[in-house]
Amino acid sequence: MTTTTVNAARLPKISADSHVDEPHDLWFERMPVDLRDRSPRRIQANTEGGWRLVVDGSDIGWEGVSTMKEARALDDDRVEAIAPAAREAMMRIDGLNGEIVYPTIGLYTYGIQDPVVGRVACEIYNDWILERLGGNPRIKVAAMLPTWDAAMAIAEVERMAPEGSVGGLLLPLVGTPEWNLPEWESLWAAIAATGKPAVMHQGTGHDMIFYRGWGSPTANLLTTQSMAPRAAALLSCSGVLERHPDLHVVMVEVNAGWMAWAMSTLDNYYRDHSHWSKPALRERPSDYLRRQVHATFQDDPVAINNINLTGVDCLLWGNDYPHPESTYPESNRVLDELLVGVSEADVRAMTSGNAMRLFGFSPEILGTTPA
Repeated sequence: MTTTTVNAARLPKISADSHVDEPHDLWFERMPVDLRDRSPRRIQANTEGGWRLVVDGSDIGWEGVSTMKEARALDDDRVEAIAPAAREAMMRIDGLNGEIVYPTIGLYTYGIQDPVVGRVACEIYNDWILERLGGNPRIKVAAMLPTWDAAMAIAEVERMAPEGSVGGLLLPLVGTPEWNLPEWESLWAAIAATGKPAVMHQGTGHDMIFYRGWGSPTANLLTTQSMAPRAAALLSCSGVLERHPDLHVVMVEVNAGWMAWAMSTLDNYYRDHSHWSKPALRERPSDYLRRQVHATFQDDPVAINNINLTGVDCLLWGNDYPHPESTYPESNRVLDELLVGVSEADVRAMTSGNAMRLFGFSPEILGTTPA
């Protein structure tokens, strides 16, 4: 019996999970003067002269630098790495045809308590990322939606959705209030009407420190990713996805091995407790997940081994550049090892076709890599 080999280098690839490293003082510098004292801001705090970024009094990042001059030089490097030419150089090295880009520091803005500051922080990021990367057909960006209330989020949907470079509309993975509640119904309708997916990145909308002590760093990451099946359960079992059949939700950097388990578990419990499950769904929860919920993965053999249960429409590959766990610059090797035995049609769907369809890339980019 022969096994199918992939040779990922010859196939088109779109990373459904890439990032930028924003300059640390982006929000402080662009925030209106009357809001600066409450904005995410750079503070010279440690005895060595380094800095930390603070949101509502909590540290969210630390640069191990010895002087402020060195810190500013690091930010200059971050800005240079965001230029379209730098992104295309990465794509050439990693064999990509396109990417959708998410914030890094910006993900923490969902921890801001002040709704006005939160709204402006999202607007600042959206304007800045479009200034940097807008207009490139190989690059789509995720626009941050301020979810301190539905009306605020809808206003940013209406402002950002017409932008051709916006591929997805970013929400926190954990909603406040939770995503199954009626307060969000108008937001789901607004997002569905754009034809662009809602995207939810791991670690957003909640504190990622669940445990402390031995083993806690790894346990915390596992628990953080467990928010994805929780959100998927709320969206499917509440009828949100049934009421909005054009709504697609992409859960980012949460891996995808949980999809098969969630589909099976939700179906079984929904069937066994149908006498009190509300609302009554026309289909099984798994049908909505399979069709309208998608998850990105980097190197996830569990997800690949369960394709017979989930199908491939719900799976998207991403290289997570430039984070430490990124598959860059070895993505072709990782995919060749991961996808042995998978049909070429399924491989193409996971590595480019699904991302092209969901995020609105032109099919033309699949024929060439950046020059």
